Amino acid sequence: MTAVELPHGAVHLPIVKNLLLCDEAATEGFARALAALPEVRQTYIELQGDLGAGKTTLVRHLLRALGVQGRIKSPTYAVVEPYELPDLNIWHFDFYRFSDPREWADAGFRDIFASPGLKLAEWPEKAAGCTPLADLVIQLEVPDDEIRQATLTAQTGLGVDLLRRLDEPAPSEAKT
Repeated sequence: MTAVELPHGAVHLPIVKNLLLCDEAATEGFARALAALPEVRQTYIELQGDLGAGKTTLVRHLLRALGVQGRIKSPTYAVVEPYELPDLNIWHFDFYRFSDPREWADAGFRDIFASPGLKLAEWPEKAAGCTPLADLVIQLEVPDDEIRQATLTAQTGLGVDLLRRLDEPAPSEAKT
């Protein structure tokens, strides 16, 4: 594991959180909780997992929770699908078919990753060496036909903040 550098030079091992997503409603609930955190709007999130693990489903729920209307399609063939909201730019990458690092520069991906907004990448290992360090990695596994195991790993200070905020009770759940 690599260390996470925090503000003021503090360093520690990545923070890991495990979730069981028992059905699609649980996946949607997790996506809504993530979307409710203001920090997610400037985050780079890698989604890892086998085919059928639920990466695109999670992204669709997250985009809906952020306010994306209309069709949300998988960027498998286009490599990236951009979404523009009044106060947020989002890019959904699918590097499954990515094979030539020259595509990275030719497509302007370096500029996208340098700009403000949310970046979501499926199959990030196919673009290894091109993408920056992800703030948050979400590894999805399917131990059962319905249940998804989500392992969230913070790799930056921003990712640590996200995981900590996910652990906080929602305002309606807070005790007075």
